[in-house]
Amino acid sequence: MIKIGKKIIGNNKPCFIIAELSGNHNGNINIAKKLILNAKKCGADAVKLQTYKPDTITLKSNNKDFLINQTSPWKKNKTLWDLYKKAHTPWEWHQELFKFAKKNGIIIFSSPFDESAVDLLQKLKCPAYKIASAELNHLPLLEKIAKTKKPIFFSTGLSNLKQIKEAYKFLISKGAKKIIIMKCDTSYPSNLKDVNLKTLSDIKKRFNNLVGFSDHTKGSIASITAAALGANVIEKHFKLKTQKSSVDDFFSLNENDFKKMINKIRDLEKCLGKVSYNLSKNAKKNLNGKRSIYFSKNITKGSILTRNNIKVVRPSYGLSPKYYKKILGMKVTKNFMFGDRVNLKFLKG
Repeated sequence: MIKIGKKIIGNNKPCFIIAELSGNHNGNINIAKKLILNAKKCGADAVKLQTYKPDTITLKSNNKDFLINQTSPWKKNKTLWDLYKKAHTPWEWHQELFKFAKKNGIIIFSSPFDESAVDLLQKLKCPAYKIASAELNHLPLLEKIAKTKKPIFFSTGLSNLKQIKEAYKFLISKGAKKIIIMKCDTSYPSNLKDVNLKTLSDIKKRFNNLVGFSDHTKGSIASITAAALGANVIEKHFKLKTQKSSVDDFFSLNENDFKKMINKIRDLEKCLGKVSYNLSKNAKKNLNGKRSIYFSKNITKGSILTRNNIKVVRPSYGLSPKYYKKILGMKVTKNFMFGDRVNLKFLKG
């Protein structure tokens, strides 16, 4: 189990649900605060920021390597620099947003994209870190995060199994002890056929580790399915329904849909329950729906029980049906009426 703030993440605990703000604040700190507040109202356990500046994540270059491909959903931003300038969360906001989240009783943490981002977040007492899929080969960053000893959400969307193992071992070797491996398909939006959620159980088995799902699909069916398959954590991008557009709005859920997703996850957790063969309190009320042995005719003292004068019927207040063959041929020691319960006490062989 891993504790973050007052929340415990574990196999027998409620799914830990993260509202990813990304760049959906549209460069407005008041929208960012509203996203945090609404995420709390929806029932999210945490909100997550992304901590980078354009120059900590890319170069300000028009070289073809830095141009955004025209098949990208972000193609209207000419270069990577332009995209990250638009989408980044200003560093001067971080302290205010951390205080705002704490005041409103919701966990806040971030994905740092370089070592200087970790330094900023450490000053703010960031309780956990997310390693984005694209950063899994960024070993200086991984080492810096590992050495904080904070819980780590470790996203796998751009790595194969070998690379995941290498990064995982590297984190452990640098001191990380609390890791949650996040299954992810890094495409936007992800196709349902590409998320392969059966991999969650394989990750748990291979790594003996807590697992989560970082969901980039449209809608909530993938997240709900992941929770049903044992995901300990769900991360989903979050937006405001009043926003006409934002950088990641095309695969984000608004307040209404995010709350519906959480409610469905909480309902399915109730359904999953625990391993139990005991009858519920409500089921016990219907035990009379089982069968038992009753007299199907009036019968006088000394008469022999046959298939014609006793019957296995509902309700279950009479003798258990397991005695049916055993009592055939036995005699009654008193008179009985049609509909009376058969009782071993008044039978003799």
